[in-house]
Amino acid sequence: MEIFSITADSITIRPWQESDHPFLRTLYLHARRDAWPWLNSSQWQPEDFDAATRDEEIWVAVQDGHRLGFASIWITDNFLHNLFVDPQYQSLGVGRLLLEQAQKTFTSTGALKCLVKNKRAVVFYQRHGWHIEASGDSPDGEYYLMHYRLR
Repeated sequence: MEIFSITADSITIRPWQESDHPFLRTLYLHARRDAWPWLNSSQWQPEDFDAATRDEEIWVAVQDGHRLGFASIWITDNFLHNLFVDPQYQSLGVGRLLLEQAQKTFTSTGALKCLVKNKRAVVFYQRHGWHIEASGDSPDGEYYLMHYRLR
């Protein structure tokens, strides 16, 4: 297994560019498979990214020209819709930086839905100040509605 060394200082969070599109499509496909192994991913396609991020503000984490992950926000609702980090760059601070950028876009309480079975993500969001407010059901399973309150 290759070991990656990155520091928050060497990662840039920038707005999405059209040249990111092919990579982000692929990342979205593979990161979902990695994060949600209990779901049937046989019908998932790279083009799913387009529908999942339509009309959203997208931020991309980059280091030395390599795209490490992205976050997409439905701005009108202060809703963090997607946050995915390339599995080989997880646990290195990339997700935290993307989450901080997303939180900067909020004009009031931020919200997200996180699948209950995605325990790693639930812990990640709670560690960064998000609180479970409610739960619900979706086609992908039970989820938590989480909130982040601006300070």
